[in-house]
Amino acid sequence: MTKPVIVWFRRDLRLNDNPALNEARAVGGAVIPVYVHDEAGEAAWSSGGASRWWLHHALSRLSEALRARASRLIIRKGDSSAALIDLIKETGAGAVYWNRRYESAIVARDAMIEAALNERRIATRSFNGALLFEPHTIKNKQGGPFQVFTPYWRHCLAQAVAEPVSLAKGAFKQTRKWPVSESVDALELRPRLNWADGFARHWEPGEEGAQRRLKDFLKASVGSYAQQRNLPDMDGTSRLSPWLHFGEISPRQIWSALRACSRESGVFPANASARIFLSEIGWREFAYHLLAHFPHTPTRPLRVNFENFPWAEDSDGEKLRAWQRGQTGYPIVDAGMRQLWQTGWMHNRVRMIAASFLVKHLRLPWQRGAEWFWDTLVDADLANNTLGWQWSAGCGADAAPYFRIFAPVAQGERFDREGGYVRRWIPELAKVPNKWVHQPWKAPESVLNDAGVKLGEHYPKPIVDHAEARIAALAAFKAMRTAGSGS
Repeated sequence: MTKPVIVWFRRDLRLNDNPALNEARAVGGAVIPVYVHDEAGEAAWSSGGASRWWLHHALSRLSEALRARASRLIIRKGDSSAALIDLIKETGAGAVYWNRRYESAIVARDAMIEAALNERRIATRSFNGALLFEPHTIKNKQGGPFQVFTPYWRHCLAQAVAEPVSLAKGAFKQTRKWPVSESVDALELRPRLNWADGFARHWEPGEEGAQRRLKDFLKASVGSYAQQRNLPDMDGTSRLSPWLHFGEISPRQIWSALRACSRESGVFPANASARIFLSEIGWREFAYHLLAHFPHTPTRPLRVNFENFPWAEDSDGEKLRAWQRGQTGYPIVDAGMRQLWQTGWMHNRVRMIAASFLVKHLRLPWQRGAEWFWDTLVDADLANNTLGWQWSAGCGADAAPYFRIFAPVAQGERFDREGGYVRRWIPELAKVPNKWVHQPWKAPESVLNDAGVKLGEHYPKPIVDHAEARIAALAAFKAMRTAGSGS
């Protein structure tokens, strides 16, 4: 009689195109789906508040999907190794299957778990369920990792990508006795503060929600992605990042859906917009490539000379708090930070503007920004978060030069020309005319009076002057380079 197989779910909370689940079903015995909530096992990177909200609902949706297949999701808390060993004893399972992760602490933990299970003569198999191209499979001409995106992605595009595999229809083979399970509620994932209560208006966690979002994006927005992806007042991006992070959709499914859209033209990708969107999936792949090869980068810069960057003082945390709360006095920055707080997400163009403001206008360490995003983003992903912040700070791979300093007013006027994004998230500026909405401190007093705005009372004055901050940032960069050269 074939022994049951435990499928250990982690960041792969879906049924379709799930290699570990597919292979476990193919064995022919009972399949026992398991999720272990092991915060200590995540080392320094247990989920932040917004991600925990998403995880709660993602687990609930996965549990419902499994019940529809006459199965169930077994939930345990605590040490992953101990939980799996207990479940093996309780179920008589002969194997544990899972899909791989790539954070260094998780890789080390998984290796220890594999060794412990193999000692007990429990078979283990792991699979790639998260990436198009695993980090160890992509190498530059010297046999090392890439550090520049364009040659990396060009190399990737020359590789074959398999079609996603849908889960065969029908109920799962039953185990004789289901082990005891914790409830999703018992994990206490939802934030105690009510700040996340509004997230449900913006998001539909779960595999079905992911597929609906992909379908809507391909139908309505992918054709204009090249023109609209930088306009935060429009629904021009895929917004698939949280579903990708939790594995409710796989990059192979997205790749395949794009390829299907290209069949009429006979060219893949079909047009410039589809090519640019696919490259955004490529940036996610590149982020994991870097994280795997440079595991220190979530806390330390890839470029060693930035270890000694002369950051500004903020002993009372006043500047950091103003940035976090969307009270910097620069509307495009503040709108983004308020969108983040209210929805758990921020438009990518505005992420770059807000991040640049923190590290270059305020000259506060990029790690402080990464920590805030980690706690407040529903799509908080260690690889993407690290890549994005090191790019903004100029200290990572293929990063924007530190001397490239976004001018918040110019960025707002270029990408939010009519001010719709600012007015949505900063209602106190709703009546300020377009000419002044991105720089209300320059508006005539009569205009502000007509708009019902008193600077310093209804909306703050800028906490730094752009021109002065730019000069200070360039001076700090020069000082770092001078110190690094020993001159």
